Amino acid sequence: MTLRRVPLLAGLVVLLAAACTATGRDGAAPAPPPTTTPATTAAPPAPAATPPAPADATTAGSWRRTWGWAVPGAPARVTHPVRVPVAPTPGEPLPVLVAVQVGDHPEEGFSRISFAFRGPTPSYRVGYVPQVVTEGRGAPVELPGTTYLSVRFSPAQAHDARGGGTADMPPAAIGFPTLLGWAAAGDFEGHLSFGLGLQPPDGGRVPVRLGEATRADGTHVVSVDVRRG
Repeated sequence: MTLRRVPLLAGLVVLLAAACTATGRDGAAPAPPPTTTPATTAAPPAPAATPPAPADATTAGSWRRTWGWAVPGAPARVTHPVRVPVAPTPGEPLPVLVAVQVGDHPEEGFSRISFAFRGPTPSYRVGYVPQVVTEGRGAPVELPGTTYLSVRFSPAQAHDARGGGTADMPPAAIGFPTLLGWAAAGDFEGHLSFGLGLQPPDGGRVPVRLGEATRADGTHVVSVDVRRG
């Protein structure tokens, strides 16, 4: 058998290649390849705490519009049949107002006043009037602004059997851009009335919207929304 000689130059090339593989460019031995560690999926962060709801907030998803947006030429009316008495004695015979709340929503372009009732939702009527007057006597109700809305619920009451008030209420001066203030206008023979004082930018009338919701505690809420400008 004839042996094949490997040329000396080819042998040197092979040795040099082996040396380059064994060392780095700086002459130091290369670091061993990093050990592959299975990735660990981080636990998802705990959900952020829900910020407290604004004062006029209602249960998410329950709100529904019942009228508007529009400028009511005649009073807007929403009717709910209510069988009286709504609760046996010693309970109140009518839906009872438990809270009046206000809130401003500049990003959405409106301000809101809400009326929360224990018991069924009463019927209500909302409209522009030259002057808000009290139930029964018809005395003028003092309100800020240049334009006035009358809000009237029936059947409803805001007092208990002893004549004491049943509702938590905000200050009369609201101070929002258009909705400046509110006032009670009477709680008489099943009719519960309020007045809203507005200051529209052009001195006229702004669109309003009416809506309803049921809160987690079972109270029924009627909201009156007023355009901010």
